[in-house]
Amino acid sequence: MAQKSTIEWTEATWNPVTGCSKISPGCAHCYAERMANRLKAMGVSRYRNGFEVTLQPDILNLPLRWKTPRLIFVNSMSDLFHEDVPDAYICEAFSVMKEASWHTFQILTKRAKRLARLASRLKWPTNIWMGVSVESPKFVWRIEELKTVPAAVRFLSLEPLLAPFLSLPLVGIDWVIVGGESGPGCRPIEAGWVRNIRTQCLRARVPFFFKQWGGTRKSRAGRQLDGKVWNELPVLENTPRCNTVSAD
Repeated sequence: MAQKSTIEWTEATWNPVTGCSKISPGCAHCYAERMANRLKAMGVSRYRNGFEVTLQPDILNLPLRWKTPRLIFVNSMSDLFHEDVPDAYICEAFSVMKEASWHTFQILTKRAKRLARLASRLKWPTNIWMGVSVESPKFVWRIEELKTVPAAVRFLSLEPLLAPFLSLPLVGIDWVIVGGESGPGCRPIEAGWVRNIRTQCLRARVPFFFKQWGGTRKSRAGRQLDGKVWNELPVLENTPRCNTVSAD
């Protein structure tokens, strides 16, 4: 439920909620759904419900027991702002993140409208980074909802990138992650799409992180863009540096 992560832009994952449901095309080949169903078949008790939304309250306080500062991706196996997660439970999770001030927490959601509605009820210390997943220009409205949130770092995950973004609204955005889809049925990504986003980030002076080309064999495809690995991160005082992230 909480472990070291192979995700390139973080160090650990913490899943006080598991399970989710599909709300847009980016969800079609969800890696978390595949993993949850596999764990259920293996008899892992936390995944007895498969990919149904399930609260895991017994590990809400787990980050408080981790004494070494680290970057923590919150709910890699769910969406904290899913409609089946009670408001009070989300508030509890945010209280834990505030108390665990030596860590940096990275939260992603596709449910940007609920995020915006709840934002004023949540605690937003500088160690909580808030992001939205946006797979195509059709969902750029999620970015505008994110901009209403008083997070110290607001970031975008354009993964799986399914279409070009000719003009991203980057004012008020502090970090952009881009990645292609991987796994069974993965949809293709075009290099021109990635280059265009990189150019927009460079012009806007927004840190750019290229996660992967993806494909059925993502390790073979790698993550270099024009001969370079793009590992840029937003830098704030007291933010732990991700061990998986190097210069070039």
